Amino acid sequence: MFNRFERDGDSGAPSKCDNQYHSDDDPVVALSTGWYNNGKRCLNYINIHGNGKSVRAKVVDECDSSMGCDTDHDYQPPCPNNIVDASKVVWKALGVPESDWGEMDIYWSDTD
Repeated sequence: MFNRFERDGDSGAPSKCDNQYHSDDDPVVALSTGWYNNGKRCLNYINIHGNGKSVRAKVVDECDSSMGCDTDHDYQPPCPNNIVDASKVVWKALGVPESDWGEMDIYWSDTD
């Protein structure tokens, strides 16, 4: 999914891993709760593969799969259990036209 990590972005709050906002031009992602693994992937990089391309991105946030619909979560519903929310530069690196940003099938792995 597409996500904005800047101060005026989608969640309204700084990223959970470092309590910072991140530029939309930085390759950063939020992982759903299970993949976020209680913060064990925080500030580590993952490889994302999709659309015949791949990109390396830093995990900076959790897309909460258990909580939502409150002020802390900008009244968004809980995330599904299989979400990688990515900044615009990740979508661009995967060669996805902006009109198609949203959801797509990908696979990802931890970097070495």
